[in-house]
Amino acid sequence: MPVLHNRISNEELRARMLAETEPRTTISFYKYFTIADPKATRDNLYKAFTELNVFGRVYLAHEGINAQISVPQSKVEAFRTLLYGFDPALDGLRLNIALDDDGKSFWVLRMKVRDRIVADGIDDPTFNASDVGEYLKAAEVNAMLDDPDAVFIDMRNHYEYEVGHFENALEIPADTFREQLPKAVEMMQEHKDKKIVMYCTGGIRCEKASAWMRHNGFNKVWHIEGGIIEYARKAREQGLPVRFVGKNFVFDERMGERISDDVIAHCHQCGAPCDSHTNCKNDGCHLLFIQCPTCAEKFQGCCSELCRDESALPEEEQRRRRAGRENGNKIFNKSRGRLNTVLGIPDPQ
Repeated sequence: MPVLHNRISNEELRARMLAETEPRTTISFYKYFTIADPKATRDNLYKAFTELNVFGRVYLAHEGINAQISVPQSKVEAFRTLLYGFDPALDGLRLNIALDDDGKSFWVLRMKVRDRIVADGIDDPTFNASDVGEYLKAAEVNAMLDDPDAVFIDMRNHYEYEVGHFENALEIPADTFREQLPKAVEMMQEHKDKKIVMYCTGGIRCEKASAWMRHNGFNKVWHIEGGIIEYARKAREQGLPVRFVGKNFVFDERMGERISDDVIAHCHQCGAPCDSHTNCKNDGCHLLFIQCPTCAEKFQGCCSELCRDESALPEEEQRRRRAGRENGNKIFNKSRGRLNTVLGIPDPQ
């Protein structure tokens, strides 16, 4: 039986990826369709993707597939042929090609079976995830942005919205999609007669959110085809104004794609204009937060003086301090005054 997982350390795998000379293309895709046996599908796809030297993160469930990957440029067409021929439901599937891509987004292939391809918290047997809102293409998005009867809803997490969003889009403040869905229904009650336009990074969350809104009695619901990635690509190709402001957060090593030159966020440590996310370098923390170059130097890539000092300790002492530590939420949320929940550090601002 072949090995269907990795047995090499992350450090070595990353070093191998960085040593590659052939450029890679970062691609994301998803599809809601019925997978009768996700485990068997996972094993077959893993072997096929490995043969093409594909890296990335792939989730499968009975409800479909969700993937963010990188493919050697010389094998992109072979990958497309493989995917389209793997299952009739995947034939012709839209592949979102990264906008701001250095090809260093992933260095290993991780493929997992989950209960859902997007954790939504929905436990309603009458919910029909296929009853989605209407798709909007780039030109239609711009027209909707100018329609006073339309309300744009950002279905991404608060830290994604913070660095970039569509003009005048409403934020549904939450750390997770699961938390957002009921909040969106509640917040939009006063706009029930308006046109509701939902969007997310690549389309997977807003597609399900549009179905959830329809399930909850909203009749005029749209969502952006291919999300921010596809919108920006098509708008540029068609010479249309790009109405997304700032950076599009992505869930790989890049942590963001530049859409416009606007920097609308601020360093979480000093308040200077900045939209570069990082993870705290302290192995006992790894908090996701925004840090400017000056603070990165001052705190040596850490979120606080305490983390900086702890990361400089001998490894044995670091392990001793980490033992039994409650990790909590590893995402900075300024609105809740939370900079380092792991170490209990207060917001310095």
